[in-house]
Amino acid sequence: MGRTAPFGGRGDRVPGLPGRGGRLIGTRTAWTTVCDGEFFCPGCGGDRNYQRRTGRRRFVFLGVPLLSRGETGPVVECAACQDHFGLDALDHPTTVRLSTMLRDAVHTVVLAVLTTGGSAARAALDAAVTTLRGAGFDDCTEERLGALIDALAADTGRLNDPDCAPGLAIELHEALGPLAPHLAPAGREALLLQGARIALADGPYTPAERDVLATAGCALTIDPDDVARLLVAATRTPR
Repeated sequence: MGRTAPFGGRGDRVPGLPGRGGRLIGTRTAWTTVCDGEFFCPGCGGDRNYQRRTGRRRFVFLGVPLLSRGETGPVVECAACQDHFGLDALDHPTTVRLSTMLRDAVHTVVLAVLTTGGSAARAALDAAVTTLRGAGFDDCTEERLGALIDALAADTGRLNDPDCAPGLAIELHEALGPLAPHLAPAGREALLLQGARIALADGPYTPAERDVLATAGCALTIDPDDVARLLVAATRTPR
């Protein structure tokens, strides 16, 4: 059902003559709910339920709706603070969704690096398992990760491929592209550095590892010069 905003609410008001109980003239908005769901509320700063609403504005005199003032909205109304936001508020993922996207991104970067030549090295597997556990994959073990890498290699033939295969590049862009706008520059760089440290765990970068890390940096919208700087910095960081 629609809801009519009372005088003194969020509806637009036109200055009028003062009278008992409030203004005599103004506008009211009758809101109609189109759909609902969960979103990250910019006002509350957390995950909240919302209603997507459209409204019809009417000129009111002495409490009686008279002339239509047209439609307003659509808006996103927070069920907690009841503030209204533009539909672009729904573009920001909830904290739960953002956490899932980040976990998936770490997993994709780790697999991409390992499947370009480092999966056979114990040191690379150790570094990868540590990274994945830190991202929330608590049940990750070297045996499970190694089996997954072998299965991917058998299915795609990407292991030791001298270049970042088109399929792998697509996977990186699909996992990292939607996440990048919601991470600060430091967060995007940290994600790339995680992959770089796994690549370095068993020795210097191979050409294939550099290629896949450059692709990951591109998907994260990191400037190529900054990608090169980060890869060099990773070689100087104690592991």
